[in-house]
Amino acid sequence: MMKGQKGYVLVQARGSFTERAFKSVKAHISRWYELHRQRGQLAKLSDEALKDLGLSRADVYRETEQHFWNDTMNR
Repeated sequence: MMKGQKGYVLVQARGSFTERAFKSVKAHISRWYELHRQRGQLAKLSDEALKDLGLSRADVYRETEQHFWNDTMNR
């Protein structure tokens, strides 16, 4: 810092533990819903569309049979 200059620090409040916990739970539930929705859409694709994606009906069955909380992408 140069002579005569005053330094200021901006401090951002992180929120309470309850607020952070609620946001975390909300994010997990949103992700689980998105996984459920995507797996449902995948199951509705035709065999031709699956072939274009390089997937078989067995791959789709294996994916759609997973529990909604099983996030293989770890997001």
